[in-house]
Amino acid sequence: MTTGPATDTPESPPESAPKTAQATDLFLSLTPDRVLEAVDAAGLTTRPLCYPLNSFENRVYEVELEDGERIIAKFYRPGRWSAEQILEEHRFLQEMDAEEIPVGTVRPFPDGETLHTIEGIYYALFDRRGGRAPDELTDAMARRLGMLVGRLHNVGAQLSGEPRLHLTADAFIRDNLRWLEEHRTLPTHLETRYHDAANRVADLLDALMEGVPTHRLHGDLHLGNVLDRGGELALVDLDDMCIGPAVQDVWLALPGRDRWAEGQRQVFLEGYGQFRLFDATNLRLIEPLRALRLIHYATWLARRWHDPTFPANWPHFGTEEYWTQETEGLEEQVALIEGESVPAEMAAGLGVERSAPKPEEALTNKDYFWDWEED
Repeated sequence: MTTGPATDTPESPPESAPKTAQATDLFLSLTPDRVLEAVDAAGLTTRPLCYPLNSFENRVYEVELEDGERIIAKFYRPGRWSAEQILEEHRFLQEMDAEEIPVGTVRPFPDGETLHTIEGIYYALFDRRGGRAPDELTDAMARRLGMLVGRLHNVGAQLSGEPRLHLTADAFIRDNLRWLEEHRTLPTHLETRYHDAANRVADLLDALMEGVPTHRLHGDLHLGNVLDRGGELALVDLDDMCIGPAVQDVWLALPGRDRWAEGQRQVFLEGYGQFRLFDATNLRLIEPLRALRLIHYATWLARRWHDPTFPANWPHFGTEEYWTQETEGLEEQVALIEGESVPAEMAAGLGVERSAPKPEEALTNKDYFWDWEED
């Protein structure tokens, strides 16, 4: 049995800067001194004040400049994005800033560019935004967030967004399954079950996505990427910006399945509808997209296991118990999708057998918090 993920293959898509072991080593051992050195080398003068911010995928630091202003320096993980893909993220941010949409705006270097490299690592600067991530949304906040996302999607639909990734079953499920199989990541006795369930999700998502409009999205709009400052909301961290269906930026902000969450989602969409039409039939994509995220998240952990930050924060990952829970959870998700998300006229073609709905179970704190412990 494989107890931890293999790590010898870099993540796609390719990058245009030289990707070497040296760049990866520097990224994993990046220190505040090297961060200040990079910002200084780009033409800015810093003070000796630099501290890391919470980010697992990239390395992100708050830096103080000579005049006392503080900015954000973001160092992109080598091998993840190409320069062209990163610049598309920056372009999207600049377009939204021009429309006065509150986002974490990219800050040009003194030479006018927004992307520099240091020893093969791409890095960029961003303006610092104050505020804190809300623990949950009130109805008033849900409506305001819906209005904000509607405006974001209006900008997102104006241009194609190439060459960012498309939120598809091929890119986020099948490619990940190939990686897991090539690296023998799952315990042998669970591999077939996990792959069967994941491939079923991929087929169902393909069918349900047929004819659904797509455009540029935030892509990772959970509440950790929303800042609240005195009731004013702002969106940050478009590192996972992608091209996909609008509902992706809806369900991640309000991921619950209970009646309260459904009610808040309706309030969110009322706010959204003040700026952009939303086809409510696309809500049936929520459960397939939730399953896609489960698969992509597990593979993300596997791909990153060489980074010491990951074993330290996910010690349970890669164990037989972990993969058993993931496999059973994915199988349950398939049953839910087939029972609720697939329209009757599509069910026969997909081989879906309808069953009587199960009685609704009362949800507890354990359904929302993985680490919740009862007294």
